Amino acid sequence: MSIQFFSKLSQNYIEILEDNEYYDITIEVGKDPNVKIFRAHMIILCHRSSFLRRILTSNKKNNDVLAHIKLSNISPETFQIILRYLYGGIFSLNKQDNLNIIKILIAADELLLHELVDYLQKYLIENKIEWMEQHFELIHRTSFQSNNLSELQQFCTDFMAKSPEKIFKSLDFTSLPEKSLISLIKRDDLQMKEIEVWKHVLKWGLAQNQTFISDPDTWTDENFKMMENTLQNCLPLVRFFSLSSKEFLHKVSPYKKLLNHQLYKDLLNSYMDPDIEPNYSNISLPRNLKISDDIESNIVNLNITSTISRWIDKVDCNSKFSYVRELYLPYKFELLLRGSRDGFSPKKFHGLCDDKPNTITFIKVKGTDEILGGYNPSIWKNCDGCGRPGWGQSYYSFIFSYKNKDVINDLILSRIKNIDKALCYYRYHGPTFGGSDLKLYCSAYGNEHPFDSNVCKQTDYEKRIRDTEDKFYIEDYEVFQITKK
Repeated sequence: MSIQFFSKLSQNYIEILEDNEYYDITIEVGKDPNVKIFRAHMIILCHRSSFLRRILTSNKKNNDVLAHIKLSNISPETFQIILRYLYGGIFSLNKQDNLNIIKILIAADELLLHELVDYLQKYLIENKIEWMEQHFELIHRTSFQSNNLSELQQFCTDFMAKSPEKIFKSLDFTSLPEKSLISLIKRDDLQMKEIEVWKHVLKWGLAQNQTFISDPDTWTDENFKMMENTLQNCLPLVRFFSLSSKEFLHKVSPYKKLLNHQLYKDLLNSYMDPDIEPNYSNISLPRNLKISDDIESNIVNLNITSTISRWIDKVDCNSKFSYVRELYLPYKFELLLRGSRDGFSPKKFHGLCDDKPNTITFIKVKGTDEILGGYNPSIWKNCDGCGRPGWGQSYYSFIFSYKNKDVINDLILSRIKNIDKALCYYRYHGPTFGGSDLKLYCSAYGNEHPFDSNVCKQTDYEKRIRDTEDKFYIEDYEVFQITKK
């Protein structure tokens, strides 16, 4: 067994730093008038900092001449703190204000002190979020000066994605490094409309080509080529298909020479004939804009909500491009029931959802990524005492399925075929569409038991929504009532 006496060792090395007798190097730190000479020991500096090792090796003197180097980018006060860390492994943030911490971080990064750099980044992110947001321009400029400050870079990108408009007002957006811009516009959670993303990308490109006039009608082919080269890493990240036809016509088509030929052709076709299949690969979904009062679901995302809202209002509902268009969110979704919260029995369903018009049901199938559901513009009923199921009419109800909520174009929409049997009411049923097109059912006696005989068998709707008619089990399900905003 070995025992490590690091505390005494650290103390002894600090004493070596403070000893003026055995030093073999002097370090001139700072700029006039704030300059200070430090005495140190080459062997310690070389083994503690790869940067100083490189400098000292290139400035190596013979044994009779004292080595001397200059570090003009670091203040004497900051270097004093770093020297104590290099010698004794001691670092304290006591009495250090936030600006001094940033100065120490910059100096530690310059000296390639990775351990200290990582510690300071983590400390700032865990303890100084509010201050960094208030001094965002400084933090952003600092973080993108070095590839070693990746955690601060991530903080900056996260903050810009969350509050882009606030940031762009206080930050010279056009001065962003390309790396920072790309990190921002590639994010699904960037809280900015796509037309604004496109405007900012163009603005950034123009700032890199300051001789250009902003009007593209004045550009030559050479100008377009230069701008295309400037934006070559940004253009694939703009989600052009999410733009409206009006935005495309007025804001994109004047710049068509910047775009990939197939992309522009597919964009044009998508607005002229929405039934044409796109040929361009890697079409991204709309960004996940956080609109807190729209829906709070554990099963679906806003892209699915948008698609279903289009089906309800019959807005581009048959377009092969509708799923990539800007989110369509005209409804507020009020949660009536969540199985994991309220229970999975018919009694709970009828108690919370009966007599409520305009409801949407989402079902997460257990053991798969499938999402099933249906829209009921009418109401649900118990039909207790009928002895057998009752039927409800609907002209506009539909059922649907998704293989996976993140693959939004892999879906089935099935509208009502037999309007007299659009809905099924029974005390042992949950939300049930058609005879068995989408049925949640409790086979046990008593309606307090959970659903255990759930099936999808095409009877009264246009299409089957599952590949199998076998029973399925529910991981969770939700019922929402929708109202116009």
